[in-house]
Amino acid sequence: MSSYQTALDWLYSTQMFGIKLGLDGITRLLRACGVLYPRARVVHVAGTNGKGSTCAFAESVARAAGYKTGLFTSPHLVRFNERIRVDGHEIPDDDAARLISHVRHTVEDWDVKPTFFELVLAVAMLHFAEREVDIIILETGMGGRLDATNAVPKDVAVLTPIGMDHTRYLGSTLYDIASEKAAIFAWHRPALSAPQQPEAIRAIHEASLAMDTDYRIISEECELPLGLRGDFQRSNAALALAALRALPHFLASEEEIARGLATTRWPGRFEEVAPGVILDGAHNPPAMRVLVDCWQNTFGSRKARCIYAGSADKALDDVLQLLSPIVCEWILPPVQSPRILPPTEMAAKVRAVSSAPIATPPTLAEALHNLAPHTLICGSFFLLGESMALLSNHSDYRKTEQ
Repeated sequence: MSSYQTALDWLYSTQMFGIKLGLDGITRLLRACGVLYPRARVVHVAGTNGKGSTCAFAESVARAAGYKTGLFTSPHLVRFNERIRVDGHEIPDDDAARLISHVRHTVEDWDVKPTFFELVLAVAMLHFAEREVDIIILETGMGGRLDATNAVPKDVAVLTPIGMDHTRYLGSTLYDIASEKAAIFAWHRPALSAPQQPEAIRAIHEASLAMDTDYRIISEECELPLGLRGDFQRSNAALALAALRALPHFLASEEEIARGLATTRWPGRFEEVAPGVILDGAHNPPAMRVLVDCWQNTFGSRKARCIYAGSADKALDDVLQLLSPIVCEWILPPVQSPRILPPTEMAAKVRAVSSAPIATPPTLAEALHNLAPHTLICGSFFLLGESMALLSNHSDYRKTEQ
């Protein structure tokens, strides 16, 4: 077994420690690794939907402007290395193995072990420090106030659209959830937000007063050509540009901005992976509304053959209700995750909202065989990750350039 695989096996074994919201552990870990206070400028992005795309736009534009960039996102779709990128390149296997081993040695005698997410963030910050990046873009994992990324001092805080998600951890109202996410605001540092619902705006305004920072709502849309599909991406691009312009001493020409936006790539966001075959990680009601609008704007009244899987802890009834009007056939495959609702139980939920025929193939590979145009693969990122891994080796699969 390679040192890379050995390191990953240990890292994944730490998932048994579960989710521990709080900053004490990650602060201790980053300090022990010598990366608590990065030299680079930091853009910190929280929200419910659009976080990844906003981060991707910001990173691509900064890189086009000549800055060395570090990008930290989650989850990954196919390979762990996707989570940590420098100048658009995933962390090499050898570096990942070495840095994972380093953090493992750092914490081996600790009574309270760091979580998986905390360890991955430490690996990312070590990699960014070694590569001497100029700008770091951090995507929160969940929430904001107690998310591990909030231990890293930031220069700009950014909020994408906020909706109801992770209510078990973040609260049962939109106000509560927005309060948690807006708690990434830093004292006297710029703060930006996408347009929000009134209850979220109230929470954001209170957070800005607590941190004595004037936040701005970025309501305009970017009119330049974008590398990501969907009209909704214009708001994400505008928010990303505003975040970069709020960074101290950030400079970029109009040509560099245009090139960065046009060359942005981000997998699993209305991504066309073969002619007329779309992958999208919409897994909550706000994201599903956007996906349905994007499908109808792209394909008109043409309905989708939908390959779908969803996590049992999500608002599946609402998501399926929103998705059903654009579906002419449901394919509900098994996915290798204990969080995914089994196909037979999912079929019962689908029947409650849709009269379209339902198939439950025995394997995901069978569901993906001979993909035809107007196929939509959507829902859980576990489904997208497994699908991308299978499609990359499928004889009938042809990657298309966006």
